[in-house]
Amino acid sequence: MSLLNELKNVGLETENLGGSTGQQWLANGEFISSFSPVDGKEIGKVKTTTREDYNHVIEKAQEAFKTWRLVPAPKRGEIVRLLGEKLRELKPELGKLVSYEMGKSYQEGMGEVQEMIDICDFAVGLSRQLYGSTIHSERPGHRMYDQYHPYGILGVITAFNFPVAVWAWNTCIALVCGDVVVWKASEKTPLCAVACQKILADILQDQGYGEGISSIVTGNREVGEWLAKDERIPLISATGSTRMGREVAVTVAQRLGKTLLELGGNNAIIVTPNADIKMTVIGAVFGAVGTAGQRCTSTRRLIVHESIYDQVKKAMVDAYQQLKIGNPLDTANHVGPLIDQDAVKMYLSALDKIKQEGGELVVEGKVLEGEGYESGCYVQPVIAEVENHYEIVQQETFAPILYLIKYSGEVQNAIDIQNDVKQGLSSAIMTNNLREAELFLSASGSDCGIANVNIGTSGAEIGGAFGGEKETGGGRESGSDAWKFYMRRQTNTINYTTELPLAQGIKFDLK
Repeated sequence: MSLLNELKNVGLETENLGGSTGQQWLANGEFISSFSPVDGKEIGKVKTTTREDYNHVIEKAQEAFKTWRLVPAPKRGEIVRLLGEKLRELKPELGKLVSYEMGKSYQEGMGEVQEMIDICDFAVGLSRQLYGSTIHSERPGHRMYDQYHPYGILGVITAFNFPVAVWAWNTCIALVCGDVVVWKASEKTPLCAVACQKILADILQDQGYGEGISSIVTGNREVGEWLAKDERIPLISATGSTRMGREVAVTVAQRLGKTLLELGGNNAIIVTPNADIKMTVIGAVFGAVGTAGQRCTSTRRLIVHESIYDQVKKAMVDAYQQLKIGNPLDTANHVGPLIDQDAVKMYLSALDKIKQEGGELVVEGKVLEGEGYESGCYVQPVIAEVENHYEIVQQETFAPILYLIKYSGEVQNAIDIQNDVKQGLSSAIMTNNLREAELFLSASGSDCGIANVNIGTSGAEIGGAFGGEKETGGGRESGSDAWKFYMRRQTNTINYTTELPLAQGIKFDLK
């Protein structure tokens, strides 16, 4: 089956409208083209939404919320269950679209769709478990409890690197919580957004629901600014760079809205003398080069004890020499392309800065040319020996660049190095020493939202709450009790007596 036919199976055409409230598709802006970083070819076009289109989408979402919030949560969960079933059916086609439009390996594209399926399964169970708490009152004949109600419209802003999974994390949870969703996807991967919207919109129509429960708007950063400024949208979930997150946070805070921010990561693996070196290499290499280093959880720093530094360095260099770089749809390849030429320029700039600050490239970097690399987006993964205080090391670079950093003494010294960056998303320690592992997980250990032992920094499961601290934004998505962000909390006190005692024993008598 040709790729074009496979894309048609997920509802895509050569030209597509980028605004939708469900079965109604609208867009009166300019076309944007989606070019694959795999081969540089145009995949298709998506028409952007104008301000008038945007307002129509929001108005429909407002109308939909009034009825959707009244649907019992398990019934809302049934929509998500059906979404999961449809995703199972379309997994190969959607996985290939993710791989071709974004550039990650086909296996990773399939894995991203599996994440969507997994969060559907999680959310279906959650739809019967939106628990509140019963609280003992100090007043006789009174009962107290808290409960959770739907908030309203959830605005979702996503990045190119996970073009479908992050939408699913937010949407599946939000829908069972009774919210409606308006999604602004990255303009670099608009076809993935159109495909997902069509899949869910068809399910909603088949089950008898109207417009506005799931919507998309398409365009550049201006469209995201509309969402952030819109007082009709109480919640904004935004994934992207720290720069973007700052702007969104300030804009939404000015109107006292709520934000869930998933921003930059500068993730490290600590390798102690008690580590399994083979396991370390596997985790570090995949963490550093998977998705061509364009995951927010990609491994950026490898902090290695001086006693095993040379051994680990040699093992990493040997592993990098085995990497196959090429078309990500070919499962024999390990590393695909960067998303576009801007990303390539950022990669090259980072290499220059490493050298300027005194770093040494252990595995040299370059842009690959020749047959199979016509898009100009394929680069050689890099290993560089650096100091943690280098300005370039303190930043997140979305590229396959791994920094080797040496530490000496106790593991606390390595933890201090790891924490000495502004980001706080994911972290890991490789050790077979229980004391080292427990220290790393303690209050004086990793300051990240994710802290792992004997696995890498990337590849989180949906069952846990996903997110980080400091400049990573503090938000939590996906599993655990992250659902509470998507609902408003209400405390209730019920007096079932004929008396009216006041709290704190206050007396207020009237004749």
